[in-house]
Amino acid sequence: MVGYKFMGKAHSHAYKDVGLFFDLGAQVRMQAICGRNEAAVREAAEQYGWASYETDYRRLVERDDLDLIDVNAPSNVHKDIVIAAARAGKHVLCEKPLALSLADAREMLATAEAAGVKHGICFNYRFLPAVQLAKQLIDEGKIGEIYHYRALYLQDWLVDPKAPLAWRLQREIAGSGAHGDLNAHCIDLARFLIGDFDCVVGQSKTFVKQRPKPVEMSGLTAKGSGEMGDVTVDDTTSFLAQFKNGALGTFEATRYATGWKNGNLFEINGSKGSIRFNLERLNELQVYFADEEPRTQGFKTIMVTEDVHPYAGHWWPPGHIIGYEHGFVHVVYELIQSIVEDKPFVPDFSDGVECQRVLEAVDQSIETGSWVAIEDL
Repeated sequence: MVGYKFMGKAHSHAYKDVGLFFDLGAQVRMQAICGRNEAAVREAAEQYGWASYETDYRRLVERDDLDLIDVNAPSNVHKDIVIAAARAGKHVLCEKPLALSLADAREMLATAEAAGVKHGICFNYRFLPAVQLAKQLIDEGKIGEIYHYRALYLQDWLVDPKAPLAWRLQREIAGSGAHGDLNAHCIDLARFLIGDFDCVVGQSKTFVKQRPKPVEMSGLTAKGSGEMGDVTVDDTTSFLAQFKNGALGTFEATRYATGWKNGNLFEINGSKGSIRFNLERLNELQVYFADEEPRTQGFKTIMVTEDVHPYAGHWWPPGHIIGYEHGFVHVVYELIQSIVEDKPFVPDFSDGVECQRVLEAVDQSIETGSWVAIEDL
């Protein structure tokens, strides 16, 4: 694994626990973790349970005791590591967004396909039981023809203008701000649940233009110095979308929604019903079916903890909820099954490319002030 901070901990937990709850048909050995800071990566290896560590990904990918390389380092290094791993014949899992640009994402996909390795992108929210149930209901026609898709990803960790200039606020490292970090998830969920985008038009804004330069960073947090630096990414991006199936969409991602810590929400309205989801209540799915009798009609909340719900039967008795980290376990389970059974893993790098197409179409729309067709990119 390359990366050892916020996502490194989440992914490590998944590899450590997946075999305890799922029948894998294989044994997971956490052989090596990689990071440039030797003292920090050595500490992470000991804490997370990795057998060894490396400080150079090039040495890591050439090791013959590894089958899978997991890349969750910052976005600006995804391309080089993924391509090196694929060329070395390693299966690859990469965090989102896949790359800093559509051209890079396409090159990563082409390299992985040419190498014949399994490749996956970690859109972990697809793998929550509530989201999987929403997908089942939509595919079964329970809410009919889809009219509207509304998505919000709301956080507030940058409301304080004195919050330091973490790497996620630097375009050369992150690629973009709330758009690439948060809207990437919203875009993927929309594609997963209702289908591909046709065209988009967007707007964005950076509210605080300068912040204290960091002296230490970890995950979403950092410690600031007295020196100021420029914020070079968006603080919020919203856009309208038209889908190929005729549905209309609205999307908003922001790090300035005071009171929201990690509110990833969607609502889908159809001719026969509606579906609502909020990540901050991830064990619940709200549904409305128009064919229910008027006396009891209304939104109802389903607790997705019964054995009949996707993945739920692998965990605890009904009513015993799961958390944020379990989506990563489900990703790892499906990826391992794709390797063991030699079947495709979804979402793969092609999904990462399609997400990047929408992200860049929105950026292009903001520059031109007009609608942009996805197929033109």
